[in-house]
Amino acid sequence: MAGVGVRLVQKVSSTRGFAKVAPHVVPAMDRAVHRVTRGRVLLSAQLLPGVVLTSTGARSGLPRRTPLGCMPEEGGRSWLLIGSNFGRTGHPAWSHNLLAHPDASVSWKGVDIPVTARLLEGAERAAAWQALLAFWPPYATYQARVEREIRVFRIVRRTP
Repeated sequence: MAGVGVRLVQKVSSTRGFAKVAPHVVPAMDRAVHRVTRGRVLLSAQLLPGVVLTSTGARSGLPRRTPLGCMPEEGGRSWLLIGSNFGRTGHPAWSHNLLAHPDASVSWKGVDIPVTARLLEGAERAAAWQALLAFWPPYATYQARVEREIRVFRIVRRTP
């Protein structure tokens, strides 16, 4: 996407209106397109790289599939997941799931990959947060809007 288009999308995605509507619309569209294309396409990944996280429900124990924006690292060996929840007050459910059950899987470019998640803290989180802000500046707006510290997870490919 051209620079002007990216800046426009970043500006729109930083608005409170987007935060109200997007959590209901974007994941549903992503799940449908991901299913129809057998994991090859995520609509939101046209703007920001994305995965479909399959985690185990913290309370239910059931599999939960959640499309998420991510920041790829190390050429497909790890990714940063950001619990911004579009700048809404509570932590997203998927982050609770990863805290309770860190072994999960992601669908990345149509390939299912087993991963282990780790919540980043301290200096490691601070360094990752700076990289995330350079990668997608609207995260700063999301953080400014909430009192909680936005959770950042590093998910790493598990070796069989």
